[in-house]
Amino acid sequence: MKASFHSIYGPAEVLQIKEVEKPIPKAAEVLIKIHATTVNRTDCGFRQPEYLFVRLFSGIFKPKINILGTEFAGIVESIGNNVTLFKVGDAVFGLNTFKFGTHAEYFCIPENKSIALKPENMSFEEAAAVCDGLMLAINYIRKIDFKSNPKILINGASGSIGSAAVQLAKYYGADITAVCKTEHFDMIRSLGATTFIDYTKEDFTKINTKYDTVLDAVGKSSFGKCKQILNPGGVYYSTELGDWAQNVFLTPYTAIFSNKKVKFPIPTDSKKDILFFKELIEGGNYKATIDRKYSLEKIVAATKYVESGEKVGNVVITIS
Repeated sequence: MKASFHSIYGPAEVLQIKEVEKPIPKAAEVLIKIHATTVNRTDCGFRQPEYLFVRLFSGIFKPKINILGTEFAGIVESIGNNVTLFKVGDAVFGLNTFKFGTHAEYFCIPENKSIALKPENMSFEEAAAVCDGLMLAINYIRKIDFKSNPKILINGASGSIGSAAVQLAKYYGADITAVCKTEHFDMIRSLGATTFIDYTKEDFTKINTKYDTVLDAVGKSSFGKCKQILNPGGVYYSTELGDWAQNVFLTPYTAIFSNKKVKFPIPTDSKKDILFFKELIEGGNYKATIDRKYSLEKIVAATKYVESGEKVGNVVITIS
């Protein structure tokens, strides 16, 4: 089978399309013929690790995981002897966080992991472009008390995580301010935001409005800059560790010594969440945001575009 393969750390060019052995499902696994996947920040972060702790998982000197890709949508091609939840021919979607392997024509996943039947109202390309952003966004959104009708500011609202966070916050009834470029206001308005700030024209950390939650979905700001726009008891979330991994250390510090908090929950995926995402989608409460589509053979170009910081929503890889 064809796969995007890398044997060394480095820039996008280390990715090569190679013929590798087609996997065989174990007793409790399903083999998926992948129709679509994505390139996301997690892929980029493991291909060229910025933080030492990433190498503790991926390999100190060279990658132990040679095929990246976390999101998928496709068809069940074969099943292990003990599989009961799926059958051959099922259209499925899901997530394989930290295990990777979806930048290929086929991959195997245990039936009890983050996989579910594909939403009927989505194409394979759309279904492939929802789970990673939703998983990361709900990691923060589920920590918010929506009973108090919180005011939420989302920085990077037009990205994969940000656009997912906007839709989740809208679903739960929040008042949302979105930070992104003016050219993306209409799209983010359609997802549920009501107030907008163009970061190229105005520094959102210096406005007079106060918020109950600031979610930095691109990790380009800091608690130090954002705390002045937080209400007492307000919480700052970031999708990145921050300089010197400050968000990890600020979490326990602010819990004791500040009335404005930093929270840095560790993201995890689960079948329960994937089933919730399917319900959300089929109920008309969530839609995929896709910027560009590339073939697997163009994965280097797709990766470079993701790393440019200019993508809106998701970058999809189609696999024939």
